[in-house]
Amino acid sequence: MPHKPVLCDEVAGLLSPVPGDVLIDCTFGAGGHARRLAPSLGTEGTYIAIDRDPLAEGFYEDFAQDVVCRTRFVRDSFDRALTGLLEEGVRADAILMDLGLSSMQIDRPERGFSYASQAPLDMRMDPAADTTAESLLAEASEDELAQWFQTYGEERYARSIARAIVRQREEMPLRMTGDLVDVVRSAVPTPALFAAGHPAKRVFQALRIVVNDELAQLESALDPAFDLLAPGGRFAVIAFHSLEDRRVKHAMRRWSRGPELPPDFPVRDRDLPTGEGEVLTRRVVRPSEAESDRNPRSRSARLRAVRRSAGE
Repeated sequence: MPHKPVLCDEVAGLLSPVPGDVLIDCTFGAGGHARRLAPSLGTEGTYIAIDRDPLAEGFYEDFAQDVVCRTRFVRDSFDRALTGLLEEGVRADAILMDLGLSSMQIDRPERGFSYASQAPLDMRMDPAADTTAESLLAEASEDELAQWFQTYGEERYARSIARAIVRQREEMPLRMTGDLVDVVRSAVPTPALFAAGHPAKRVFQALRIVVNDELAQLESALDPAFDLLAPGGRFAVIAFHSLEDRRVKHAMRRWSRGPELPPDFPVRDRDLPTGEGEVLTRRVVRPSEAESDRNPRSRSARLRAVRRSAGE
């Protein structure tokens, strides 16, 4: 499937890049949003692309040859990259964080992200990372697996699936995506096999989050991203499930008016200054029905944005 950036018009409207702006793209991917946003920066603007997936660098090189603005690529996780840019003294007029998987990951079976293709159980966004889905399934305890599936996948049958995985690996290791799909199918009640969505969807999501430490990375990146904003700078985040969106929503509220933080919010953030921003999306922005029809992968997208106060 060709790469289709999600909520492109809405992102462009909220970030509103103008000539001379510095724009940071935290998850460059195949460059879909970049090709829409970069032309607005003009010859004096700068587009900073971040991605930990080495495949993204090839897409960036093609993109950099086609645009007139200055460009830069940082291959790293976006939490480390944003912290590094902050230490350099960079200030951004606009920042985009698209937390969804790119088509370049989903549609390459060898990456192991999709339950629809037979492939090794990998799921690493950075292929150089040590932990794979296969290694997690081989080493984690039943309790750990059940907790991941319940917490990160909101899987109703987390315990029975975890138990089935442990039982199966005692006979034969789970090495391929199809092995995991078969175990999930065997562990859930028959009616659940015909419910909305693929029965292994939530288990794959949970494993991907754990393999790539996605939620911890997001939590450690949100404050550096806001700190990078120049006065009047805009920060937009596209999330694809409630675990991400909840963290983004709480952070933006905290920056804007400092509500009581949820009990699970990192303690270190309780002392951060508040009231420095203005939430631009009073209600979460969802794809239109037309976009969802054109691109089914956009259906779960949720967009929020905040602006740093001009006086900061």
